[in-house]
Amino acid sequence: MPWKNQGGGPWGSGPKGPWGSGPQSPGPRPPDLEDLLRRGQDKLQTMLPGGNFSGMGIALVLVAALAIWGLSGFFRVQSEELGVVLRFGKHVRTVQPGLNYHLPYPIETVLLPKALRVSTLSIGMRVVDDSRRGGGTTIRDVPEESLMLTGDENIVDVDFTVLWRIKPDGVGNFLFNIQNPEGTVKAVAESAMRDLIGRSTIQPILTGARTTIEAAVLELMQKTLDSYGSGILIQQVQMQKVDPPSQVIDSFRDVQAARADLERLQNEAQTYANRVVPDARGRAAQILQVAEGYREQVVAEAKGQSSRFLSVYEAYKKAPNVTRERIYLETMEKILGGADKLVLDQGANGSGVVPYLPLSEIGRRTPPAAPQQGGSTR
Repeated sequence: MPWKNQGGGPWGSGPKGPWGSGPQSPGPRPPDLEDLLRRGQDKLQTMLPGGNFSGMGIALVLVAALAIWGLSGFFRVQSEELGVVLRFGKHVRTVQPGLNYHLPYPIETVLLPKALRVSTLSIGMRVVDDSRRGGGTTIRDVPEESLMLTGDENIVDVDFTVLWRIKPDGVGNFLFNIQNPEGTVKAVAESAMRDLIGRSTIQPILTGARTTIEAAVLELMQKTLDSYGSGILIQQVQMQKVDPPSQVIDSFRDVQAARADLERLQNEAQTYANRVVPDARGRAAQILQVAEGYREQVVAEAKGQSSRFLSVYEAYKKAPNVTRERIYLETMEKILGGADKLVLDQGANGSGVVPYLPLSEIGRRTPPAAPQQGGSTR
């Protein structure tokens, strides 16, 4: 007996449902499936030639189905993508961007990875939206990724960016050899950077060794990813920020300022040395040249005096009295030649004291002025 005919039952009197609800209001009835199938068959028969499922109609339906199935193999590859065609799940070829064709499903399928797009991966920092700045972006540090230990047991905060893409000839390896490409690149990049930082001291890292470290990290990352058969190409590694930890950055800046002052003072001292040393060497060379000239002069004079003495001695041996008298006279002339006084010998017949005449002063008097032209001469 249907539920609607039970006037009173175990759930009480009245027209109630099995869960004790009130009277069920008549609502929309669900569609009848048999009625829908019958209507579809009627419409299909009206479309087929002859109004029934004849052989020609079935053939036309099969041809149309095959045509639709064959046309389903066309697909388009976008500008940043490469088409990887799989035949029963096996990679058979790679197609370039544009309109392409593969055998319809389930024979062949296609995967469209963005193999021509350069992806950017930031490590040690995150770019997040800041609603307080009117929809702008801000950079948030990630210390668990950026803090690294150097070879001299110092801590440095390194933020860097990795630019990577899929190798054109390694799309299959990229799709089938690694499960999480971005996570793999991030793990390899962080490991390589920690390895290089751990084998370096902090001073070159903070100053001029960034280019060397970037090249070494790129090489190590590419070698590791190639060993995985990942099909990933690392294009560039860029170190964005290299600083000491924020807790000690002021002290590190003081140390850097002191080292800069040290280098400045060393450069000033070197400049002074470069100026003073050549000057001192020039003066030393001048003194040596003067001494050398004096030596040559003294030696030459000594040799001249020796030659003169030998010549005088040879003359003395030939005429001793004449030579002796000549030497005496020359000596007296040399001694008395510069005297300002005159001594007169009175002799035996002297008449007393001869008045002293300033003969030297007389010789020094200026001559009288010449007479003027046109004047009288008396």
